[in-house]
Amino acid sequence: MKTASWVLLLSLIFSFCASGTSSIDNFHQAFPIVEPDPGHTKLRLSKEGLEAIERITTPIAAVAVIGPYRSGKSFLLNQLLSLSCYEGFGVGHMRDTKTKGIWVWGTPIEVDIDGVRTSVFYLDTEGFESVGKSNVYDDRIFALATVMSSVLVYNLPETIREADIARLSFAGQDVAFEPAKLLWLIQRDFLQGKSVQEMVHEALLHVPNTDGNKNIDMVNQIRDSLAIMGDNSTAFSLPQPHLQRTKLCDMKDGELDPAYVTKRDQLKELVSSIIRPKIVQGRTLNGKEFVLFLEQILEALNKGEIPSTGSLVEVFNKGILERCLKLYSERMKKVHLPILEQSLVEYHESSLAEAMKLFEEQHFGRHHAKKSVVQLEEELDKLYRNIVMANEYQSAKLCEGLYTSCEDKMDHLQVLRLPSMAKFNAGFLQCNQSFEHQCVGPAKTNYKQRMNKMLGKSRSLFIKEYNHRLFNWLVAFSLVMVVVGRFIIKFILIEIGAWILFIFLETYTRMFWSAESLYYNPVWHVIVATWETLVYSPVLDLDRWAIPVGVIVAVFIMYWRCYGKRKHGSGWLLPMYNNQKGLGELLQYLYTKLPSLKISSRPNQGEVKDHIRISDDMGLLV
Repeated sequence: MKTASWVLLLSLIFSFCASGTSSIDNFHQAFPIVEPDPGHTKLRLSKEGLEAIERITTPIAAVAVIGPYRSGKSFLLNQLLSLSCYEGFGVGHMRDTKTKGIWVWGTPIEVDIDGVRTSVFYLDTEGFESVGKSNVYDDRIFALATVMSSVLVYNLPETIREADIARLSFAGQDVAFEPAKLLWLIQRDFLQGKSVQEMVHEALLHVPNTDGNKNIDMVNQIRDSLAIMGDNSTAFSLPQPHLQRTKLCDMKDGELDPAYVTKRDQLKELVSSIIRPKIVQGRTLNGKEFVLFLEQILEALNKGEIPSTGSLVEVFNKGILERCLKLYSERMKKVHLPILEQSLVEYHESSLAEAMKLFEEQHFGRHHAKKSVVQLEEELDKLYRNIVMANEYQSAKLCEGLYTSCEDKMDHLQVLRLPSMAKFNAGFLQCNQSFEHQCVGPAKTNYKQRMNKMLGKSRSLFIKEYNHRLFNWLVAFSLVMVVVGRFIIKFILIEIGAWILFIFLETYTRMFWSAESLYYNPVWHVIVATWETLVYSPVLDLDRWAIPVGVIVAVFIMYWRCYGKRKHGSGWLLPMYNNQKGLGELLQYLYTKLPSLKISSRPNQGEVKDHIRISDDMGLLV
């Protein structure tokens, strides 16, 4: 009992593993690869058919037969494969169509094409114009078969109609995958003295359109496309195999019309001679790549993006356009705005070339898809215009900031505490250089004009006020130095020099009645040069350090006057006022301000010495 349970359990495990792989044991049969949904409006992939194709590792070629329903497509494929109706594709004799969607014969025919081992699949398609289907559904089946195949056999009974030509709107377009070889197969017993090639040629002649009918124009355009294909299309006639069409599946070759058998064998040779591996984007496809290609096409079809075969190229190119736009955007994002207009143009041209190169390599258009190229160029132009606008904005923002900074700096230089032409020139040059180097982009020209105008006004205003402010400063400075030299430092030469400077400035201007005339005097130029040397240099900016330096000097003088004489004596390098001469004045000051010292109105020499000692001890200046 236990043994039976274990056997049952193991069998269940093995059956589960086997069902998980779902491999096909017999590929010598037809499999659906594309099926309609229950509503017969969209298409879906069939797993069995995909497995039959995915296992192929060699390049793939496909022969597809298309045409109206009940036109003998499935029987024709069985004849090309040398299969009976009971072995190959199902053949229907009723009013409804037998084949639904697209079917593939599971065992490919292995052939050598230009020394390359190629697997050739044969595809059977659902006939168009059957009852209960929309034209959109027929167009999708037609477009899918056209894209998949290497040889497209257009199976038509009796004659070529306008509607038959209209369905070939996609077959004549330039596509990145090699377009299928179009084989016009006319099943007709009598051609009334015409060859089938002449019949096709006449069908493709322009139809007069004096009324300007749009439908006729469209079909005429398709005629032009098919005419351009030239050697990519051929025509072949095939007589009826037998009058009793419903019994064809039960007949051997000996029972069929000998003319049919002969032409059928010729048709086999013709198909074998024109078949080539399927080429997509410049390379062949193996089984897995072919299935992936099929999935992409079917996805576009089911999204409703392909209302008809004529727009298939543009839909396929949609994803490629997005990749090209993404490549262009990523390359342009690496550009740090703002930059020079010429540099931006160079970046744009380089990125545009890369995007167009990608499009040429991947787009669905053997030479070009005109609508897709125009659309790509328009989208790239929009992106470029946006980048140009962003560059203009960033350039204006940067230059405006630099302009405002320089304007503030010029305003600050106008109100220097100690006017300095050298400092103004240094700031002027720094502003000009920083603007010239940092302001880039299309806004630079406009802002450069504004900058030059602003700097020119600032310079004129500064020069106009400079001499006047410097003159007032020197007058005030001379008076201050008189006081400092007379009462604080008591350097005779400093006081004399200050008086000379004051008298020169005031006397000269009084004599010539104008201060402006002073500015042309060589002496004034010497004074200005000396002033500039003292006030500003690359090492020391006295305008910024005047107060700290003044405080340090004052502290030093106070220290020297109060404590320096005790330690170092009263020797001076420069002549000073006599200390004894000012002693009486000092004592008189002490007498009035410090009555507690009780100094007599006429101090004698001893009192003077005592008070000198007292003054020194108190830290007073003597």
